[in-house]
Amino acid sequence: MGGRGAELARYAAVAEAAVDEARGIFVSHLGAAPALAKDKGDFATQADLQIEALLRERLAASTGIDVYGEEHGGRLNPDACWVVDPIDGTSNYSSGNPNCAILVSLILGGQPAVAVTDIPLLGMRIAAEAGGPLRLNGEALPPLSEANRSAAAQVGVGSVGSDDRQQFPAPVRLALIGQLAETGLRPRISGSVGVDLAFAALGIYRASVSFSPHVWDNAAGVLLARSAGAEVTDAAGKHWELGSVGVIAGAQAAHRSVADTMNRVQRDSTQGARWQ
Repeated sequence: MGGRGAELARYAAVAEAAVDEARGIFVSHLGAAPALAKDKGDFATQADLQIEALLRERLAASTGIDVYGEEHGGRLNPDACWVVDPIDGTSNYSSGNPNCAILVSLILGGQPAVAVTDIPLLGMRIAAEAGGPLRLNGEALPPLSEANRSAAAQVGVGSVGSDDRQQFPAPVRLALIGQLAETGLRPRISGSVGVDLAFAALGIYRASVSFSPHVWDNAAGVLLARSAGAEVTDAAGKHWELGSVGVIAGAQAAHRSVADTMNRVQRDSTQGARWQ
């Protein structure tokens, strides 16, 4: 294993060890009530706060790299920075819905280089390092191919209630879901961007769409999908960067179908606004 590969493997081991500890809090607090109100309809539980505090301490102490998180912020350093979402899908978690995950990624040189998506209630850990294979529960997986994709052409749409309501207002998101169904894809709303992107990487979904503008929602899934050989762009079909809004990830044909549909929906929405 080369120098960079060995370095990334060490960082990945640190991340997985930290997530191992966080998983205990996650499982023991399942169903926790809101403890901190954020934006309208958004909240954090005590488990969110405890898990992020633990991840911050373990990741920074073991690597000397700063942490940027959903609950406690920090500085997003594109050169080197851990990015954590302690519970992606907090509303699901609080109600006992298993579609919720711990997301950890390491940003190096402006792109995710290590990713861990742990879905404790489904018994799934999906991880990868840049340049290496996708791993499910420690086992390396072959690249996505037609042979190992689900026969059901499902596409994950994460959440209709995205934080980016200006670029993706509710009518645009709902129109996208309706038009995707007409293409033969079957939209699924899970309430967790991290779970959806992991499912696209695994081939459970043919594609996944994130409307989120937040790096903590998207970065881990971007690397997982890339490591699986999926096509990955932002929601506009452009190269994904740290400042990108949203993600489209999936098998090449499904990605193209989703991206084309997204562009058509947004174009129709813009034209409709002009005519009003």
